[in-house]
Amino acid sequence: MPILNKDEAQALLKKVLAYSKADECEVVIFGQRSGNIRYARNAVSTSGANNNSTLVVSSAYGKKLGTATINEYDDVSLEKVVRRSEELAKLAPENPEYVPFLGPQQYGQPSGSYVESTAAIDPKFRTDQVARSLSITKENKLIAAGFLENRAAFSAMMNSHGLFAYSTSSDVRFSVTLRTEDGTGSGYASSGYNDVSKFDIGRATQKAAQKASGSKGARAIEPGKYTVILEPAASIVLIENIINGLDARSAEEGRSFLSAPDGKTKVGQKLMDDRVTIYSDPWHPELPTSFYNGDGRPQEKINWVEKGVVKNMYYSRYWAQKDKVKAVPSPDAFIMEGGTTSLEDMIKGTEKGILVTRLWYIREVDPQTLLFTGLTRDGTFYIENGVIKFPVKNFRFNESPVIMLNNVEALGIPERTVSGESNVNALIPPMKIRDFTFTSLSDAI
Repeated sequence: MPILNKDEAQALLKKVLAYSKADECEVVIFGQRSGNIRYARNAVSTSGANNNSTLVVSSAYGKKLGTATINEYDDVSLEKVVRRSEELAKLAPENPEYVPFLGPQQYGQPSGSYVESTAAIDPKFRTDQVARSLSITKENKLIAAGFLENRAAFSAMMNSHGLFAYSTSSDVRFSVTLRTEDGTGSGYASSGYNDVSKFDIGRATQKAAQKASGSKGARAIEPGKYTVILEPAASIVLIENIINGLDARSAEEGRSFLSAPDGKTKVGQKLMDDRVTIYSDPWHPELPTSFYNGDGRPQEKINWVEKGVVKNMYYSRYWAQKDKVKAVPSPDAFIMEGGTTSLEDMIKGTEKGILVTRLWYIREVDPQTLLFTGLTRDGTFYIENGVIKFPVKNFRFNESPVIMLNNVEALGIPERTVSGESNVNALIPPMKIRDFTFTSLSDAI
């Protein structure tokens, strides 16, 4: 199925709803057209394209809900999937937390997450871009493994209470790991944009090449507490867990870093440095996202952390109804404010410290303190008197992003960044942090 425009999606969903005999019915359709190219050991290994869509019907009788999916759109198939969802609903037990579907909503304007030139990316574009990346790789006598993917997508939903929502998006994403020929040095870079005109595969590959060549022959130094400079690809995988931990129910049930005694929360308390402000904004020009979430609630600009104070949590509709508050949805992406210092100046202003390109293999240790462990990789360097002196072997760390953001020394200029753990997009500054805890060495490159 091609990308449906708003009128086509609306007509299809109306047809499906007309088959419903349930107390309530909601229909969602989403689809995408994508292409990709993968390369390893300096040669393309796979290339492909995909065009798919899925229609989801949810039927409810009282508090009994049934859901069925299909990817065939003739009349017989559409009626069949509605009947299947109704049959499942009748068989299901009552859900004590069931909340009826939403009625009509007021949405803001489309956010700019769809760019026609990005949606029009073709195999030649992908091939030419990878050729450029491989040219830089070979000039530097390195070995590359990379992945380039582009996507155009649509989503629409309609229900028996009169709700209708429709959105489109596009993006192009790239990641590459470069290794030295002897396997002792490694560098990494990634990028992702809605607008392909902002995409620069050469810049990303050159950055990874510098890291790889510079990290060859890493030395071992003692673990301990260090001043670190975290590049955005390193800090995002920790900070995204602050966002993931802003769920109101988890906080009130005592399962989160925001939990306080007697079912209370730490909303309104200052938990981080004054310079820390984290927000989401579907209409941010550098990071546009959908203006509604998966159950149809409108998204809006929200400050989650303001000058170190936790300002908001997100609520499921059931939990918001229980608490008699607004049902705030979780964000699709987030922005952390920064400063005006460049990464280079941050390094120049560091007497002793460690530059971290990337953190990975992030695992939760304690949800109530938001303590995580993981490893550095793809370029870790020792700084002395404002100069990168030599590469160092990778470390395992134990750190909480909440504690980390209490130890801020400087914030740089935010950059659009893709999480290597979840693929979440964010605008994140490089940051200089004191007393970051490295617990042991790793021989991994």
